[in-house]
Amino acid sequence: MSDAKPQTDVSQRVIDRALSLGFTAPKIASLSDLGDRPAQALSDFIASGYHGSMAWMEETQARRSHPNALWPEAKSAIILGLNYGPDTDPLLTLDQRDVATISVYARNRDYHDVIKGRLKDIAGLIARDHKADVKVFVDTAPLMEKPLAALSGLGWQGKHTNLVSRGYGSWLFLGTILTDAELTPDKAETDHCGSCTDCLDICPTHAFDSPYKLDARKCISYLTIEHKGPIDVSLRSKLGNRIYGCDDCLAVCPWNKFAHVARESKLKAREDLNAPRLEDLLSLDDPSFRKHFSGSPIKRIGRAQFIRNVIYAIGNSQDVTFINRLQPFLLDPNPTLQDAAHWAISELSYPTPTEPMI
Repeated sequence: MSDAKPQTDVSQRVIDRALSLGFTAPKIASLSDLGDRPAQALSDFIASGYHGSMAWMEETQARRSHPNALWPEAKSAIILGLNYGPDTDPLLTLDQRDVATISVYARNRDYHDVIKGRLKDIAGLIARDHKADVKVFVDTAPLMEKPLAALSGLGWQGKHTNLVSRGYGSWLFLGTILTDAELTPDKAETDHCGSCTDCLDICPTHAFDSPYKLDARKCISYLTIEHKGPIDVSLRSKLGNRIYGCDDCLAVCPWNKFAHVARESKLKAREDLNAPRLEDLLSLDDPSFRKHFSGSPIKRIGRAQFIRNVIYAIGNSQDVTFINRLQPFLLDPNPTLQDAAHWAISELSYPTPTEPMI
């Protein structure tokens, strides 16, 4: 710990402003208390190859290892959460083979756009109240936000490696403000998972090698969002109708009994994204894809990767009427879409015994 005398906690004005903007009350972590466990866990993750094709994780490992690698003068982190709790069970559509399942967080506006401006608002108040420098982060810089959130007391990292909150369950976006002011830290949260393994047991691809250790190469969120090119054939049937992300391990957490439905209108699901028909999604050309997902995080992966995921879902649909619709993709200029179409047509033409989609 630094010998410098900590300042008082963030002002009531900052707390009131955060709450008025839809955030949780600010929580504070002292960077000197972070220790080396997060850095070691990151090193082990990368050394095991669990990051898959996310080369940027290895490239930024040194900067990601500790906030002071990004900003040596930083002393405190102010962590805020923004609730995006769904108003329906995210798993309800998994057994509806004619529709797609999209991760809850991507059913409306891109949360980066929703959060960042509000964080800057709060950061400005902190800078003014404490005469301090501040920097704002929303999941785009090499900063490990979940260990900081746990250290601040906002929640804890569950066995699925995601943050769990006693007040909001699994459904919090995180925003971080680093400052060179030494603020009084809040008490770190302890792990409340106990003996529960629901999040591990439900994973369709068995992506958890053990509690708290995720192999991203098997994770459906990674496969549908981060991974480019064809997905391993052995994993395609396990995708079911999940075309963007996966909420299984989040949704099944018992702590969600304390969760709240999101109040922020930009984070509430668009009706057309709750259970979009696979047939409609397959029809999207590039302009219509861009228009349909304008402002959505889905737009980031591009139309080709999105259609790849849709075709895999169609291959899992058992609906042979899709075969004719897939024929044009056999000649698509994109080899990944050609490959996906060949696989899906084969699955629909010569179905093998399948497990339930969920």
